Amino acid sequence: MANFPEECRFVLETLGDVYKNDAVCKEQNMSPDERLLFHQTESGPLMDKLHEWFVAQFEEKRVEPNSGLGEAISYMLKHWEPLTLFLRKAGAPLDNNICERALKKAILHRRNSLFFKTDNGARVGDLFMSLIHTCHLCGADPFDYLTALQEHSAKVAQAPQDWLPWNYAEALPDSPGPRIG
Repeated sequence: MANFPEECRFVLETLGDVYKNDAVCKEQNMSPDERLLFHQTESGPLMDKLHEWFVAQFEEKRVEPNSGLGEAISYMLKHWEPLTLFLRKAGAPLDNNICERALKKAILHRRNSLFFKTDNGARVGDLFMSLIHTCHLCGADPFDYLTALQEHSAKVAQAPQDWLPWNYAEALPDSPGPRIG
């Protein structure tokens, strides 16, 4: 952004407006079809303007293709169809941040795995990482879940399907239930 402040500001502000539109959709609890129509009406023109601006940067030779900004624009143009899927398919997200967060956890775990003393220790770490991430995805508290597995290990062995992160609260005997969130 330091090398192309005005250009970057234009791109970021345009994309910021698209994200604001998505926030409106969430605030109003729009259905996927309503959200699609809203984005087509409100965000579609913004994205069209951004696409035209990207193309003009190269056609009018305002940006060198091998500069940082040129490479970023080339990336956006190359991936324009998937990046604008939210304008064509109901329910399509604006970005894949949830996937990127999951990948970051896996990469962090891989880096931390270098310090396991044994292969078995690494496998156990992988297992716990998988359980913890699954708990996060389904809204269960990982600490409560793993504690419940320990406290009820005999019942877990008898019916493991009842003790999965998304349904273990129902298997807890006389418990107010785990913290969800």
